[in-house]
Amino acid sequence: MSNLGTFIAVVGACSFGPVGGTGKDQQARTIQLPDPARDGPVSVEAAMQQRRSVREFAPSALTLADVSQLVWAAQGITSPDGGRTAPSAGATYPIELYVVIGDVEGVQPGVFRYLPDRHALVETATDDRRSVLAGAALRQDALQSAPLVVVITAVYDRTAQRYGARAPRYVHIEVGNVAQNVYLQAAARGLGTVFIGAFDDAEVKQVLDLRPAEEPLGLMPVGRVQ
Repeated sequence: MSNLGTFIAVVGACSFGPVGGTGKDQQARTIQLPDPARDGPVSVEAAMQQRRSVREFAPSALTLADVSQLVWAAQGITSPDGGRTAPSAGATYPIELYVVIGDVEGVQPGVFRYLPDRHALVETATDDRRSVLAGAALRQDALQSAPLVVVITAVYDRTAQRYGARAPRYVHIEVGNVAQNVYLQAAARGLGTVFIGAFDDAEVKQVLDLRPAEEPLGLMPVGRVQ
């Protein structure tokens, strides 16, 4: 079995997060990601200096290590009590994270949901949906040409149960924190990204087969800088 093969397993019935696993989740392919690095050669200050919004990418694949680092930066668990890389109001963690994979070494295209507690991806769709996702987002070419798209969604009710009418404000602050983490991690790895908020919500939900409680809030195409 290849090294990548050791990361991929099909799992049986289990649930994946507070929204509740679907039958699709329960039988889907799961990719156990390699451990993320907790230290690197690029400082936070250097990453902030290098960070730019990038919409054009080199025609090369990303690696599974790239994917691992990006999703960990967005929502990885960093403490025994479940604290994550991005702050969350009242630790309500409304964010759900997806990756739309088009060109990642050793991984077939598809849509995957990130499982922070396992640092793994569970497959929710088995085809390349970058083109239709771009169509749902005013035909923005970056979403079709990037080898990977990070999708940030939210389940508002998780935060509303504690904070009521102020929940949307807190959720949107959290989305900004998550997006900046992705920006900085991408810059530290020589990658580029851009935060895209112009899209048809209903179409994106349909393209990605999002669950009813989830609302899409940001699309971040990621690729190597030309």
